Amino acid sequence: MMTNRLLRMLFLSLCCVCAGLAGSAAIPSSAIAQETVVNDGTVAAEIDAGSDLEIEERLVATYSRIESLNGVSVEVRVGVVRLTGEVLTAGALQLAADLASQVEGVVAIENEIKQSRSIKRRLRAALGELEDRGWGAISAIPLVIVAILLVALFVMLGRVLTAWEPLFRWTTDNVFLRDLVRRAIHLAVILTGLLMALELLDATALVGTVLGAAGVAGLAIGFAFRDLVENYIASVLLSLRQPFAPNDHVLIEGHEGKVVRLTSRATILMTFDGNHVRIPNATVFKSTIVNFSRKDERRFQFDLGLGNEEDITTAQALIQSTVAGINGIKNDPEPFTLVRELGDSTVNLRTFAWVDQRKADFSRARSEAIRLVKEAFDRAGIAMPEPIQRVLLERVKPAPDRAAAAPEPAAQGGTPDAAESQSTAPDRHLDDEIAAERRTDAPDLLDKETPLE
Repeated sequence: MMTNRLLRMLFLSLCCVCAGLAGSAAIPSSAIAQETVVNDGTVAAEIDAGSDLEIEERLVATYSRIESLNGVSVEVRVGVVRLTGEVLTAGALQLAADLASQVEGVVAIENEIKQSRSIKRRLRAALGELEDRGWGAISAIPLVIVAILLVALFVMLGRVLTAWEPLFRWTTDNVFLRDLVRRAIHLAVILTGLLMALELLDATALVGTVLGAAGVAGLAIGFAFRDLVENYIASVLLSLRQPFAPNDHVLIEGHEGKVVRLTSRATILMTFDGNHVRIPNATVFKSTIVNFSRKDERRFQFDLGLGNEEDITTAQALIQSTVAGINGIKNDPEPFTLVRELGDSTVNLRTFAWVDQRKADFSRARSEAIRLVKEAFDRAGIAMPEPIQRVLLERVKPAPDRAAAAPEPAAQGGTPDAAESQSTAPDRHLDDEIAAERRTDAPDLLDKETPLE
């Protein structure tokens, strides 16, 4: 009896197990518990056979529309996309992966695409691209012609505007600044034409690249041509406040001469030997400039030694009266002589006198004053001894007497009662040469209407 009961229980258990297996087999795949997968943390999709097929069809349709991805094959299983095939470029390979990652429901991507090394395919693709660009360039020829004509029109417009002198005359009286304004307007008009031409060709993005390259190039050029830029800026400043005028007698950085002209890079002097000296404007701007022509009066001085036995007051009066009678020497203020120092064997005097440079040359007037004072001292018997040195000789043996014929003194002409006056007129030779050079068409920034410092 017990045995029957055990057999009955085993039979019922076996029936239950078989019924469970049969029930689970009868459940369709769509009834399986759905699993939600997150793609890139943003897109969710249900993974089943239908969604895999939908993803595969969508990717195949997308790749078929892109010429560079025609050789890509797609296989999707449980949301995992497997890409195979060959493409020509690394960019196409990356594009295929990016497009697959953007499809909803994709869990992972197995990118097994290879970059093709076939010479035939790559050559065909390169020739095709070259052909497309060639036809594109041919089709753009009318636009290029119109853009060139537009730039040429603006160039001509800029020339017309810069040639219209009344337009710039009111800006400034300075020739150099007026030229800068003219060039700036001309450049602005040309740049406007270029921008319009680039806009017509749809190449305005090129402007940013060009401006960036121009900025870097300008920085490099600024360092390379620093001296040139410095001279140019100094030219602007010198032309605004001119420290000298044409034909002025100046001393700049040890160079003495008369000013010929001021250019955009250098100041040109003519020395009294007739040589041209070009001094960079940066040097002129930073140097100490001595302008001997700015004032009509200029004072000179000279020293002479008077014997210790001579009367100083008489000598001073003779010097002053002699210098005052020279042509071009001013009597207001009148010449005067001071005792400079007492030397070992002389009394050293220093004479001062003013020259009117409109009537006399400075160097000639000074030379004539020294000459006439010396001759006046000779006529008055005033001694101007040379420095005396005392030599002590010890144990000197007497020399034997030797008869020697003394040479006869040479005949000397008498001192004239009145010294012949020499010319002190200004030397106008350089003035004529400078005037002839300034009559040429060479550029010059010196303007009579510009204020002088």
